[in-house]
Amino acid sequence: MESSTKSDDGRRRPAGRGEAAFLLAQVGAHAASRFGERLKRLKLIPAHAGIMRILGARQGMTQQALAETLGMFPSRLVALLDELESRGLIERRASQEDRRRYALHLTEKGHSMLVDIGLVAREHQQALLAALSQEEQGRLANLLQRVADEQGLTRGVHPGYARIR
Repeated sequence: MESSTKSDDGRRRPAGRGEAAFLLAQVGAHAASRFGERLKRLKLIPAHAGIMRILGARQGMTQQALAETLGMFPSRLVALLDELESRGLIERRASQEDRRRYALHLTEKGHSMLVDIGLVAREHQQALLAALSQEEQGRLANLLQRVADEQGLTRGVHPGYARIR
């Protein structure tokens, strides 16, 4: 099935390659905004959710390693971690390898919040991709992963962290 878009006069025409980049940006901005809105009910921002997801997969990573993974300034990461720690979602422990560094761990409350984040993320994906069948969603995800890989993006890390100053 050939994709199409509406022209200014309302007629359908095939979507051009030049429009694909715009559509990615348009849908990406919309998706990021809507995800942020959905996270508000958990009193989180997307940066918090992403940090917790990474820590859930890599318990005990150091603050420095997390900053490098995210591509963000360590000083800004400290502020985000302070916010999560003050809510009892993460804890800093002296690293086993180097007591001068802190290892980051989700607390029990943090693991519970991670489950809630997962529910919000699934709800978000269902709403965002409602126009597509399961098969189409899978194809879209595979195509977008190929684009992301070719562009050198780190899997599972939103490039917006690099802009957090």
